[in-house]
This record gives sequence, structure tokens and C-alpha cells, in this order.
Amino acid sequence: MHNKKTLDEWLSWQEQLMEETILLGLDRVQKVYKRLFPDGVPFFAITVGGTNGKGSTIAFIDSIYRESKYKVGCCTSPHLIKYNERYTIDGEIVNDSVIIKAFEAIEKKRQGVSLTYFEFSTLAALIIFSEADVDIALLEVGLGGRLDSVNVVDSDVSVITNVAIDHTEYLGDTRESIGTEKAGIMRTTKPCICGDQDPPESVLASAKKIGTPLTLVKEQYKGEIGLEGDHQKLNAAVAKKVIEAISNEFPVSDDMIKSGIKQAQIVARFEKVSVGNKTVILDVAHNPAAVKTLIKTLSESAMETVAIFSALADKNIDDMIELASSNIKHWFLVPLSAERSIKMDALEDKFGDSQKTTVCTSMASAIEQALTLKEIQRVVIFGSFYTVADASVILNEI
Repeated sequence: MHNKKTLDEWLSWQEQLMEETILLGLDRVQKVYKRLFPDGVPFFAITVGGTNGKGSTIAFIDSIYRESKYKVGCCTSPHLIKYNERYTIDGEIVNDSVIIKAFEAIEKKRQGVSLTYFEFSTLAALIIFSEADVDIALLEVGLGGRLDSVNVVDSDVSVITNVAIDHTEYLGDTRESIGTEKAGIMRTTKPCICGDQDPPESVLASAKKIGTPLTLVKEQYKGEIGLEGDHQKLNAAVAKKVIEAISNEFPVSDDMIKSGIKQAQIVARFEKVSVGNKTVILDVAHNPAAVKTLIKTLSESAMETVAIFSALADKNIDDMIELASSNIKHWFLVPLSAERSIKMDALEDKFGDSQKTTVCTSMASAIEQALTLKEIQRVVIFGSFYTVADASVILNEI
């Protein structure tokens, strides 16, 4: 147990500590949190939940504050290539030794309490941000809200980007039940900013019940934005409202807001990579609502498009395929490096005779085959964080 030296050794040990990778509930993590932070965390916390758009909304808020004098920490998940991507301070990714030091602090206080991999990463973020003396921490909810480990922190502002159907085995299969879970991050008298265009009754009722001032964002942001796609204008508007809601504590000028929104960047959200004369789009869309948004953004420019696709077995893959099919000329199906990924024969069976598919042995071969198609201008790679992560590694070497 004490022979963990490197970050990789720590992470593989954490993966073995609990059989379940996802185990919702705050009892275990709360015990350790209270030992680490008996008086709560020493920074201002903004908790961001929602089905899609969490990462982008955080990117906008972070980018705005980076224009200011405030020191900001971001905790997002999952990572694409390196675990360290989960933690940034003023835009800089945190190094191994800082993370290991946080893990050691958790281990001292854990005293036999079992924690999941995600609970370790949440507590590590809080330690890292405290040690770095950040003013504001942006904390992305992993799954749901009410029972997610991020919810051990009493946030000063909560954000719900939207509520769509995903993770039904944990959160229920209606927008109302999922809304109840998302609303669990709200706190009495602390503002909640919600970007859902038709919020479930459960979200409105929760806010009313506990006395949370709820702001519903209906108008898109009108200025220039750094991220592509119509939906990002709404995420930018949500970010701006968050900044405005706490402008008494953290004043920010209009110029900083404009400049921050314009410069925001985030990997794998309609991220464009040029390879020769072709455009490769990387997007982590992994549920029907996100795929719908991706296809809408693709439709804004008429280009012959093929897809490299794979997904986790527990996702609504049928709807994802159906939503994308009219825009995709040819599908290259790839195996993923994740345990929960769908088997290739099962994935192939989801396509009808009218759809052109090629089953590939690897991501490298899928990318090679897609890029050699002469008449194709654009390749979109989506379906899961794992799909995009596998592709990123290969594209970085091209």
C-alpha cells in the first residue's frame, strides 16, 4: 500500500480499491471531506451540472476570469489523454507531484473508508485548489448532481446547463427524475443559473422548495465567441450570467467578459484539426441530445462527411446513429480501449442496409481509410470520450 511512487501507480491502485467505478452516494466521501476540511473549503465554489455543455460553460467562465486578477481552479472530467488534464489553475495543467501530494493527504485521512476513483479525484481537486490559494474553483459534476461527490462542497453558485436523457440506470429515464438529481446541487439563498430552454418542473420546484434564487437563461450571447456552434452562444450566455450573479464579490469589466468569451478554447468540442486538405472534427458527443447539436453544427457548412464512430454499450446508440445518418456518407466503426464499450458485431448490427459501414480493426486504420477517400472533405470522430481520446493520440502523430 505504501509503495505507490508514481501517478500511474496511484491511479491503478485507486481503480482496484473499489469494484464499482460508479457508486453514487455521499456518505463515504463526506466522512473524508469533513476530516480534510472541517470548516469547508477556503475558496468560492461554482458547481456546474447538466447533461451537456458543462465543459464548455466552464471554459467560458474560466477564460473570463483569466482576463482578471482572480486566481481560478478548474476541475473537469473525464480527461482525454492525461489524468492531469482534470485540474488546471489559471489555465495551466497541474503536474504529477502536486496530484500525488493531494492523494497522500487523502490517504492519511481516509482511515479505511473506501473511495471510488472519481471520489479521489474530487477530493484531490479541493486539496490542490486550497494549497494553491485559488479565489474561485469551478467544479464539474461527474454524474447527476445530488449524489455526485462534487456535491460534498456547499457551492456558492450552482449551474445547470440543461437536462437531457443520459445515464438512465443511475438517474432515472425521464427528464423530471433526472432534473431532480441535477437540482440536488442547488443551495438555499445561493444563486442557480439554468440554461435549459424548457426546464423540467422538478428543477423549478426544487429551487422554490429550498429557496434558491433561480435565473433561467433564454437569450443567446450576442458577441463573438471562441467556440463553434449555435449551442455555444447559449453556454456563453450562461457563463456571463454566472459572472454577473457574483459581480459584487468578484467584479469583472464588460471588456473582460467580451475578451474571455472570444478567447475561450476547449478540446474535443467541435475541435477542428486539418490533415492535408481534409478537416477532421473531434467531438465528445455521447448521447442523443449532444449528437443532435453536433449534426446541427456540421450542417452549417455543406461538406461531404464520413464518421469514425464507437460508443459505450450502455448509451442510446440507436438514436445517436439515426440522428446522424442523413449527414454521414460512410461510417467507420472502431473498437474502443474501454471496458464498457460496445462489441463490434453488436455495433455493426445497429446499421441498416442503406448505410455504408466499414468495421475497422483499430482507430489508426479507421483514420487512414477515412482520409484516403478522395471525394470526402470532412471526417467527424464522435460517440464517446474514449473514441476521441484514441483518435487524438493518433492525430498528434500525423
